[in-house]
Amino acid sequence: MLTCFLVYLFTLLVPVKTYDILIAGEINPDLILSGNVVPEFGQVETLVENATLAIGSSSAIFACGTARLGLRVAFIGVCGGDVFGRFMLDEMQKRNVDVSNVIVRAGEQTGLSVILNQGVDRAILTHPGLIPALQESDIPEALLRDARHLHVASYFLQNKLQPDLPNLFRRAHSLGLTTSLDTNYDPSEQWVGFDELLSATDIFLPNKTEAISITKVNHVESAATQLANKSKLSAIKLGSDGALACKEDLIIHSDSVSVNVADTVGAGDSFDAGFIYGYLNNWELQRSLRLACICGALSTQRAGGTDGQPTLAEAMMYVSG
Repeated sequence: MLTCFLVYLFTLLVPVKTYDILIAGEINPDLILSGNVVPEFGQVETLVENATLAIGSSSAIFACGTARLGLRVAFIGVCGGDVFGRFMLDEMQKRNVDVSNVIVRAGEQTGLSVILNQGVDRAILTHPGLIPALQESDIPEALLRDARHLHVASYFLQNKLQPDLPNLFRRAHSLGLTTSLDTNYDPSEQWVGFDELLSATDIFLPNKTEAISITKVNHVESAATQLANKSKLSAIKLGSDGALACKEDLIIHSDSVSVNVADTVGAGDSFDAGFIYGYLNNWELQRSLRLACICGALSTQRAGGTDGQPTLAEAMMYVSG
């Protein structure tokens, strides 16, 4: 009887969070062109095999992946009131992402990425539009209080969020949230300004190229160790070779799974979704890394970043494999 009363008292004292994850991110669709996608100038028209308008942006693909796994997800970002903005909000809502906090600016342009896809490789042309527009001041404290975890991606594209992101992460920590970061690629290839940010980051989620570029070392294991010393935990994507994670002095590896690849758009974001799912459910590091690899691999079986994302049940079929 006393135990039941204490549990009841605890539920009264600890506020229930509405969201497992809050994503502060960029909003843009992807126009994916597949086949012979190498352009030829001189007004030459080249026919491609397939064209797909799909949910784009690292942040939005991650949001859809975590919602697909069953987490409660909220998104805040900035988009225009144009056809691309409406497309993104509609598609995210269909996938159970709460977009009620998204800032819509009528008369301005939503960003757009054109992806020239050649199987496991791709080139990306991006019109920024409102991608860089989100600022820390746009993120209300009440929304942070209502989430367990804060995720930010596309660091180098979110120019207005960049300078205040360390402060945003510290603010999140003060409210009881954990934090994660996936920088994605730096178009300037400078890779600077990370020490303060990583010190406020619980989970850092680069791929191999990004990790080596930031640390300026030749071996991914050394990069993982350096990054884990700056943040609390690093998990590095190795593509078809799986992934590795480092926490303190412990480095673990996980293989990927073999699939028929349609394209690799958003695979890293789906990896992040799987890893954060395990982290928020207090899984062992090895199991979280395995789920991440599976989510990333399974997502590549269909074109676009979200249509191939697995449910938790679908992913768990491979976890013990």
